[in-house]
Amino acid sequence: MSSEFAWSTEQVELRRTVRAFAAAASPQEEVRRLMASPLGHDPAVWSRLGEELGVLGLSADEEYGGAGDGLVSQAVVIEELGRALVCGPLLGSVILGATALGALNDTAARAELLPGLVEGRTSAALAAPLHRGGFDPAAVTVTATAHQHAASAGQTASPDGTTSPDGAATTGYTLRGSVPYVLDGAAADLLLVAATIGGADTDDDDGAVGLFAVNADAAGLIRESAPTMDLTRRQATVSFNDVPARLLAAAPEATAVLATTAETAAVLLAAEQVGAAQYLLDLSVEYARTRLQFGRPIGSFQAVKHLCADMLVLVEQARSVAYHGAWALDEGTDDPRIAASLAQSVCSRAFTQVAAMAVQVHGGIGFTWEHPAHLYLKRAYTDAALFGSAEAHQERLAQLVLDEAGAP
Repeated sequence: MSSEFAWSTEQVELRRTVRAFAAAASPQEEVRRLMASPLGHDPAVWSRLGEELGVLGLSADEEYGGAGDGLVSQAVVIEELGRALVCGPLLGSVILGATALGALNDTAARAELLPGLVEGRTSAALAAPLHRGGFDPAAVTVTATAHQHAASAGQTASPDGTTSPDGAATTGYTLRGSVPYVLDGAAADLLLVAATIGGADTDDDDGAVGLFAVNADAAGLIRESAPTMDLTRRQATVSFNDVPARLLAAAPEATAVLATTAETAAVLLAAEQVGAAQYLLDLSVEYARTRLQFGRPIGSFQAVKHLCADMLVLVEQARSVAYHGAWALDEGTDDPRIAASLAQSVCSRAFTQVAAMAVQVHGGIGFTWEHPAHLYLKRAYTDAALFGSAEAHQERLAQLVLDEAGAP
């Protein structure tokens, strides 16, 4: 085993702690209760993960309440939360929101917005088109209109950035447009929105993309929960009708922040997929060991043995690729675009295949509503579509490795 994948003593203990917590806080009965609840998760449990265990911001800098441990440790946590299908704004707040805020150049915005996410006191959602491990500016569907405002002397900066402490005229923004399939968007306290900047009364270049912050109680904001196949993972359509917004990053910084967020999200989602696939493997092996057919365990039948062996190979391969991605993004030793797409192209396919095989091993009971296999199967197919399919990431890999390598 290379040093790249050697767990430290702290990471081994971290895994043990999070697994024990998730097993106690997220049994199957609780998962089913929460996925039918209005909010979709238990805020008390989420707060404990942030404030008591301190595992929601391991990759965030210490000055913002994090631990500065990097993505590998954060991936360990996310793998264990995925293993237990822990309900909460994991994608919106930890994987997307905290990553985007942590990449900002604006230290004041980081200090104001990031600690709440790290401690689990607030939640966030990112309304931006992230496809194939990257950010697609051409797919932005929200427009930011800029307005000049004259401020009075002595005023302090407001959340929408329209006033200035020295009384100088400042630029404020309002957003208009709609974004579908926003992860954790219905209940988020903070919305991070990618929008094309315009406005005739400013010097901003029309067509440039900025990243904006919108409060959950902003006037003109409409959020409608969208039906999803995976009931444990909430999505929403978010509409903006001249909603006041605060500019966090203008072009070209916003594009770079969102590209980094997309790559990080692809790798961390891969870790979650590994955790869920590992659970299904363990569940299937235990069932094959104890389920009797014709007077003998079904695990003694060659066909079932082959299924379990194939599942093991898929899980181990996926784990290696996912943690290579986290390590590569931490160390900067590999092209982050390649690491991200490699992680998703392997882990998405592995998780969906393992989920299907688990249903096969369990036979008729695996198709029932009462059995957990169907929850993981739905999670597998939902995850595989979030940031681009395995095929889309393979195409991106071909472009990155073959097309760019062959270019003069």
